[in-house]
Amino acid sequence: MNTRVHPSGQRPPPAVPWPVWPLAALVLGSLLLVTWHQVEQRQAPLAQAMPVSWERSLRFVDRPNGDIAVLDASGGSEPIAVFSGEQGFLRGSLRALARERLRRGQGPEAPFLLQGHPDGRVTLSDPSSGERIHLESFGPTNVAVYSQLRTASPSAAIISRGVSP
Repeated sequence: MNTRVHPSGQRPPPAVPWPVWPLAALVLGSLLLVTWHQVEQRQAPLAQAMPVSWERSLRFVDRPNGDIAVLDASGGSEPIAVFSGEQGFLRGSLRALARERLRRGQGPEAPFLLQGHPDGRVTLSDPSSGERIHLESFGPTNVAVYSQLRTASPSAAIISRGVSP
């Protein structure tokens, strides 16, 4: 057996200094985490294919006075709802979907889909970009902002003024 003996008679120092082992474990852990995330992302579209109990195609139009008019995309130029004021959640969620469209070089012409699911969840999705917002994640008050659009009609347009959460 071939063993090296240090001149002092002690074992030689390890070939790899001790700080390398924790760093190697950190790098390996990071690689495993990234791999797990990538696998989950590939499976996400399968999880998003949940049954739909109702659906409505909507167009959101910015008006010159700052209001947002909501139109039923299946026809008609009369709004089914008009939102004025800050409307933080409505504007923020629409801005997120519009930003993704812009990033992909798509325009604002295509409608968004507001969908209700059998378990009570409500989603706003953009078929042109594939993006989807699970509205229930933001609480019942914010879900209500969109849920009221399910049955709105031009003859009884929803007029929402003021600040939304």
